[in-house]
Amino acid sequence: MNTPAITLLIGSFAALILIRVPIAFSLGISAVITAAYLNIPLAMLAQAMVRGINSFSLLAIPFFILAGEIMGEGGISQRLINFSNVIVGRIRGGLALVNVLASMFFGGISGSSVADTSSIGSILIPMMKKKGYDVDYSVAVTITGSTQGILIPPSHNMIIYSLVAGGVSVGRLFLAGMIPGIVLGLALMLLSYIIAVKRGYPAGEPVSLRDALAATKDAALGLFTAVIVVGGVITGFYTATEAAAVAAVYAFFITFFVYRDIPLTKMGYILMKSLKTLAIVMALIATSNAFGWMLAYLKVPALATKALLSISNNKYVILFIINILLLLLGCIMDMAPLILITTPILLPVAVQIGVDPVHFGIIMMLNLAIGLLTPPVGSTLFVGCAIGNISIEKLSRTMVPFYLTMIAVLMLITYIPQIVMFMPNLLMGK
Repeated sequence: MNTPAITLLIGSFAALILIRVPIAFSLGISAVITAAYLNIPLAMLAQAMVRGINSFSLLAIPFFILAGEIMGEGGISQRLINFSNVIVGRIRGGLALVNVLASMFFGGISGSSVADTSSIGSILIPMMKKKGYDVDYSVAVTITGSTQGILIPPSHNMIIYSLVAGGVSVGRLFLAGMIPGIVLGLALMLLSYIIAVKRGYPAGEPVSLRDALAATKDAALGLFTAVIVVGGVITGFYTATEAAAVAAVYAFFITFFVYRDIPLTKMGYILMKSLKTLAIVMALIATSNAFGWMLAYLKVPALATKALLSISNNKYVILFIINILLLLLGCIMDMAPLILITTPILLPVAVQIGVDPVHFGIIMMLNLAIGLLTPPVGSTLFVGCAIGNISIEKLSRTMVPFYLTMIAVLMLITYIPQIVMFMPNLLMGK
């Protein structure tokens, strides 16, 4: 074991993060410093970076990002809100339930918690405040509901995990996330209802049959995007990359030629926004591959497996430790880099104790989704606070029951693997 090199690699990365160097640069610089210390030619790191992004499967990510941006900008969020209002709007605290349900639907289109919060939250948070809901509650419901998009397919984070995990089936991951995503949504809706009753929030107005049918018809075209992706992938009709391309074309047609809420000239802005997101993602993938190559060279995954198994041989204890570790890391680092960094280290441990890689992927997704809501780097938390014009300090107390609910769902999917594996085993075989 080369302890000085491992310390240099991880220590320099941690130091760069602490002084607020962007994650992608921190990964690359720490890998270069360690390679120089070990007299490893830098060309080998460059080759690792190229290999990391030279993958046909990665083409799915820009298409998914583009499809989500098109639908997000094109008025789908308002249609999903109207449709959700038909289903749960008349219940006490109905707007909160509409918020969570709309996020469930929107998650099946964008796959992004931040995009969900920006789109759904910009409409519903002001609406909830106007109807007498407290701002802390409104923001808490919005940001926690938005994390369903991490689990409910299509999720580009699952594609990243699939690649890092050595080619785990994207179709199985998509199916595996469906029931946990719905369970999370139902749990948050139940909590939102209990708090709404306790605080005396109003019930919504009943919707006429005519309006209900119109709202359903209006939302159906947007929701069909998710059907195109998931249905095509799990049936084997096309790959995840091809499904993403079809979804982007479909989203473009529906947004600009059916809904027509925004002009075609808006497409330039959407492309630039998508390109910015894609550049960040691809830079992270490239530099994390260099970092991961150094981890593998130094045998860190094997050492981590040995260290964790030395604590206990009990599967449930090891999973509990992994969950705690991921929750803590989620507080200090964003989701995509954590998937890229921790998967090569923790997945071998999970496989060693008999956890299916698909099951472990969903455990990781929910863990890191919770991290998007925790300070100091929770990106979804910051977006929600900005929209609601509330400080993190004022929001923190209200967030406690929401955190506990999400952790309870995390424990369920961790220790009852059937919740995760039922759909992929049913539709794609064991």
